[in-house]
Amino acid sequence: NLYSLLQAALLFVNAIAVLHEERFLQNVGWGTDQRIGGFGEEPGIKAQLMNLIRSVRTVMRVPLIAVNSITILLLLLFG
Repeated sequence: NLYSLLQAALLFVNAIAVLHEERFLQNVGWGTDQRIGGFGEEPGIKAQLMNLIRSVRTVMRVPLIAVNSITILLLLLFG
């Protein structure tokens, strides 16, 4: 159902938001010291994914607190 899909999406965004660059991502070779590319070059898939992870952590930090709180409240009220 739709609620389960939304809950799975929320869990996925939470997982992206809590990834720590120095502790986890650098151990698998995805740290900030990796070569991004020069001017005019298309960024590779790795650089695009790192940019997505940084963007999610930056933009979604405050909204995730509200959405997680609402989700927890709904689960407590309606099971």
